[in-house]
Amino acid sequence: MTIVHWINGEAASGGARSQPVFDPATGQSRQEVQLADRATVERAIAAAERAYPAWRDTPPLKRARIMLKLKTLLEQHADAICRLITAEHGKVHGDAMGELQRGIENIEYAGYAPELLKGEHGKDAGPGIDSWSEFQPLGVAAGITPFNFPAMVPLWMWPMAVVCGNTFVLKPSERVPSSTLYIARLASEAGLPPGVLNVVNGDREAVETLLHDDRVKAVSFVGSTPVAEHVYHTGCGQNKRVQALGGAKNHAVVLPDADIAGAVSALMGAAFGSCGQRCMAIPLVVAVGDDTAEALIAGLRRQMAAMRVGPGNDGGNDMGPLVTLQHYQKVKGYIDRGVAEGAALLVDGRELQVRDADGRPSAGYFLGPTLFDRVTPDMRIYREEIFGPVLGVVRVNRLQEAMDLIDAHEYGNGTCLFTRDGAAARHFSSRIQVGMVGINVALPVPVAYHSFGGWKRSLFGDLHAYGPDAVRFYTKRKTITQRWPSSGDARHASFSFPSG
Repeated sequence: MTIVHWINGEAASGGARSQPVFDPATGQSRQEVQLADRATVERAIAAAERAYPAWRDTPPLKRARIMLKLKTLLEQHADAICRLITAEHGKVHGDAMGELQRGIENIEYAGYAPELLKGEHGKDAGPGIDSWSEFQPLGVAAGITPFNFPAMVPLWMWPMAVVCGNTFVLKPSERVPSSTLYIARLASEAGLPPGVLNVVNGDREAVETLLHDDRVKAVSFVGSTPVAEHVYHTGCGQNKRVQALGGAKNHAVVLPDADIAGAVSALMGAAFGSCGQRCMAIPLVVAVGDDTAEALIAGLRRQMAAMRVGPGNDGGNDMGPLVTLQHYQKVKGYIDRGVAEGAALLVDGRELQVRDADGRPSAGYFLGPTLFDRVTPDMRIYREEIFGPVLGVVRVNRLQEAMDLIDAHEYGNGTCLFTRDGAAARHFSSRIQVGMVGINVALPVPVAYHSFGGWKRSLFGDLHAYGPDAVRFYTKRKTITQRWPSSGDARHASFSFPSG
């Protein structure tokens, strides 16, 4: 089976190249995906450009009603979408369902388009003068999304873009294309006109085409920091509006007064959920005091021993495989490196053995949860984003020492603090140089009516993803000042700058 693209409201072939799509739980491929060439991407951009004038002039309320119909369809087809995510990404079904639900929340927010886009009005800004602002769409927008959230991250982008009156070209990860295409078909069923949403599968050639085509006015990207930086500078160099979300290395700080059992349970999900393949995962826990570290380690080891790792379609499993063989080898290499650098390996995920239904060793990309102690800032397993089920314990003596470590790191995506001390929590949340902060919350992902984004080298651009910032990103403000003089008004030239 060959997976193709979605252009102008229908399935469309394009591109001479293709690559296999693997099931990471088995290591097998039963389908391939076409990789769009430049001409195919340009065809999608042209479809979006043709659809733009009519869609721009569609009232926001009608656009919003399509989003609400799509929400209903997504809920009705949730199991089918999540099965596709599990088959291509490997995450367990419950995690896929949670991802989809967070995406649906963005659809709900987009349903408030009439309120979000109504602008501001000022009567009598001057003698007989009224002034108001409008939020107008940009034109054709594009999104480039990663493998780790094949449903949620695209739903961060295109629903708000199109409800603001833009048309869209989406380039999902070629590793996990099926759920994105399924959702595009549902959007068409909900009433989205042909050409408003187009999906092209591809690799760097597709990305570069989107970045260099003058018809594309805005680009949103989520992925690794090196690529985010390239997308940002290239897009800005092409006079596009760009937001590019990059990598992370999130720290969880645990104070001696914390609920240790609660912190351990929260850290288990934050470190090993989705096999650690989240930009908001917790790969580092900073324990304040040796007693805190020992208590955390004891609790983590107990819960890690009870974890079930296996295929995501088995409802009894807590964690599935890594997404590809290459990524499995990369994460395994980080464990090797951590041992070589002198960190204390307490739980070794390389020893995991998963068997298939016939009792034979699985060919899937399974790596067990891994725990290091005595991790220090000079180690690569501390500095670099691993994006796998590897948790490192760092020991410090004071909260300020933990904060200094976090502030010194190049990434500033997310962080959290576990404590019962309100003053410490207030100091931490107000002073820490990180974009998203949790207090006794390990995964502080904002809800849809806030916005998502980090600081430092975790975000390139001025605006965060989804929520209120998305309205600003996908629109341009126009301010109109208007006067209707009566027939008897005196008309004479004024050479002073106008003022109230």
